[in-house]
Amino acid sequence: MILCCGEALIDMIPAPTMTGSRGFVPHTGGAIFNTAIALGRLGIATGMLTGLSTDMFGQQLASALNASLVNTSHIMTSNRRTTLAFVHLVEGQATYTFFDENSAGRMLKPEDMPNLDADVSALYLGGISLACEPGADAYVALLKKEAPRRPVMIDPNIRPGFIDDVAAYRSRLTTAMALADIIKVSDDDLEWLFPEPSTLKSKASAVLEMGPAVVIVTCGAEGAIGYLRTGTEVHVSATRAEVVDTVGAGDTFNAGVLADLYGTGNLTKAGILNMSADTLQRAIRFGVKVAGITVSRAGANPPWSSEVD
Repeated sequence: MILCCGEALIDMIPAPTMTGSRGFVPHTGGAIFNTAIALGRLGIATGMLTGLSTDMFGQQLASALNASLVNTSHIMTSNRRTTLAFVHLVEGQATYTFFDENSAGRMLKPEDMPNLDADVSALYLGGISLACEPGADAYVALLKKEAPRRPVMIDPNIRPGFIDDVAAYRSRLTTAMALADIIKVSDDDLEWLFPEPSTLKSKASAVLEMGPAVVIVTCGAEGAIGYLRTGTEVHVSATRAEVVDTVGAGDTFNAGVLADLYGTGNLTKAGILNMSADTLQRAIRFGVKVAGITVSRAGANPPWSSEVD
């Protein structure tokens, strides 16, 4: 089972009201949550580790996980509030305003992290869960304990407006990325991590030097590039799609990569360390394919396996 560890929140999506003014409709979301949903829908054994509220939004999130066949046995519940993210869409591109203080997910502590059973074969982390204390420290503590024996994929999904202490965040992120086997970053993430002028390849190489065996860089409409420690790189073009919005696209891409590696038996420490260019390219190609379906419809609505050719 792939265990997705991190935020589950409510995206408040703008929609017109009966009076013509703009309102917001609550949709389940969160980078890690979206990837768990996508994996479950693709038929991969998947679990979610997070903090959920007992409020109406927390119940909505739990119901969505169950509906997409995601194991919820590692979820910790409390009466704290659910994180809300108000989404602003401009020409299909999403920006966010978060309300997260003292939320059920953010307030997890290192001592809250459970012991993981042998049925957990891999971990996936990232998103705002690594940005906000004390929850961020809880997830890093879990990483330090579990990364030596389980493969880890991290997508930092950096949101600068959500970072209060840049130095502390950089330090925590460096620690987390050094424990990962696969790191996926966007070209915007690389620009934030390494703001000095340099090539995309040089910046990806700098990420490899942090410790992972594989780095994947997504470049929006330009597709994605995979880099191996051997110096090999693979390129995959984006799938042509009529873009409705990009909410959840990167999260679905990550699920596609994980699903393909899991299905081919390569989502192991050894499999990632010795990954061939063909294996990486196939995984990225599948990630691009399923992400292309997600962007063709409103909201973070990943495809089921029956919808993927």
